[in-house]
Amino acid sequence: MIFKGVFTALVTPFKSDGELDEEIYSSLVKRQIEAGVSGIVPCGTTGESPTLSLEEHEHVIDVAVKLATNRCPVIAGAGSNSTKEAVRLSLHAQEAGADAVLSVNPYYNKPTQLGLYRHFKAVADAIDIPVVLYNISGRTGVNLETETLLKLKDECPNIVAVKEASGNLIQMQDVIDKTPDNFSVLSGDDNIAIDLIKMGGQGVISVASNIIPKEMTQMVNFALEGKISEAQKIESELKALFNALFLETNPIPVKTAMAKMGLCEETFRLPLCEFSSQSHRDELFKVLKKLSII
Repeated sequence: MIFKGVFTALVTPFKSDGELDEEIYSSLVKRQIEAGVSGIVPCGTTGESPTLSLEEHEHVIDVAVKLATNRCPVIAGAGSNSTKEAVRLSLHAQEAGADAVLSVNPYYNKPTQLGLYRHFKAVADAIDIPVVLYNISGRTGVNLETETLLKLKDECPNIVAVKEASGNLIQMQDVIDKTPDNFSVLSGDDNIAIDLIKMGGQGVISVASNIIPKEMTQMVNFALEGKISEAQKIESELKALFNALFLETNPIPVKTAMAKMGLCEETFRLPLCEFSSQSHRDELFKVLKKLSII
């Protein structure tokens, strides 16, 4: 399986009392599928996975797979800073019928490159489905170096892609140059997705597509087809939105926007909470109105 296109990093909706809202979650999954995205990614950073219990995490994956089967791929978030837990989540994702798992750098522990190698190898060796590594040093405190990534790719045939959210375009280019065409390099940032595709990348695991799945799909498809000017035109129109979605910690802005659109409740689990700045909230809504999203 070659991962290419727009994969939506789904939010996890909660009811006003903080409990998982399965009915709304199902509607969000269906909305993405109907918009034609290349795949969905439940239980990632945008899905507030650190505050989900293991039972909730597994249930969210089960629901996503059930709704998406034969309609679009599911890359199940299965990362943890405990290797044992990451393996458990990955095994569950495979048993549930997910098409792949997304495995993030262990956070807070700050492992060495040897530790990262052993962690990801343990995950890959435990399952048969594809593994997408998730490199995001800003969230995890450690960078997956290209040398380590290449060793993992060579030794684990089911490690087939990386979500690159390091923000380092030089590193991303290095990964693209040193991996074969059937290894997917996906942007973890909407605002550099086109730049990455121009360098040889295959797409994006997107936050913005929670709000505008059709527009993101059109933009990325244009870029993948070599229609860069058309893609950049859409990118230019959406740039303010990409920036607004990171005025405060993700997923605070995107879930706030979705609540304003009537798609879910504006409910978070601590330590995440509503916007701390009214000016940031106003700025987000101003952008949404300008783009006729609300």
